[in-house]
Amino acid sequence: MDPMLTIAVRAARAAGDLIVRYTDRIDSLTISSKGRNDFVSEVDRQAELEIVNVLRKAYPSHAFLAEEGGRHGLPKGEFTWVIDPLDGTTNFLHGFPHFAVSIALLHKGRIECGVIYDPMRQELFTAKRGAGATLQSRRLRVTPQKTFKGALLGTGFPFKDQRHNDAYFGMFRELMKDTAGIRRAGSAALDLAWVACGRLDGFWEIGLMPWDMAAGVLLILEAGGIVTDFEGGDKFLETGNILTANPRLHVLMEETIRPHVTDALRHRPLLSEKHDEKDRPGQQ
Repeated sequence: MDPMLTIAVRAARAAGDLIVRYTDRIDSLTISSKGRNDFVSEVDRQAELEIVNVLRKAYPSHAFLAEEGGRHGLPKGEFTWVIDPLDGTTNFLHGFPHFAVSIALLHKGRIECGVIYDPMRQELFTAKRGAGATLQSRRLRVTPQKTFKGALLGTGFPFKDQRHNDAYFGMFRELMKDTAGIRRAGSAALDLAWVACGRLDGFWEIGLMPWDMAAGVLLILEAGGIVTDFEGGDKFLETGNILTANPRLHVLMEETIRPHVTDALRHRPLLSEKHDEKDRPGQQ
């Protein structure tokens, strides 16, 4: 395994072990709100510290872009680890066993490796650019689903920012007409991993952040899938809008949602004011 990917796996497993240890102590956790329907617990912060400590020990010159800690380290363009220490916090806090650790490495803006670890199922998804994607060392391929008939899609509701509800539910209404079903499980990272391994045929969501997507995007690309924004471009990390499936199904999904893509969906700053260039206490 690639050395950087090996370190990322080590960090993801360490964070996953910490998360599992807290599953029987959820009632005692300190929980705060970052915004509308957006929560963070001490587990998120501790898991992120665990990941950053492992990665920084191996690569002290690398930068980090993490959900709870913001961005700090080297100038943009160098190696940057993109981290979601607990994707699916609301699920975790409710004892709903669908959440994951997500870690990706970017070099000059390109995703080079990615790890998604589901600590409850102990499933490890990994990808290295040009070397394929795996689940427990088994090579992954997206499904060959060609039409909506029989297709199972994943999605995420725009519950944090409801300005795009009309656009989203227009997409939802059209996509559900002919598919076998649509699932909203509450962890975009795992949903993307499940597209890569064939449990879902496709996925779309509005308003994600880079740490929600980066590792999952590489998994899907290395498993033979297509990942774009809603207009078929490569600006998904910038807009936060993602559409993915195998090449043929992706075309159908894009054609279906296109009439509902508004101007407001086309542009969004990469990071909120919270996630700026400042170093954060406790992350050094």
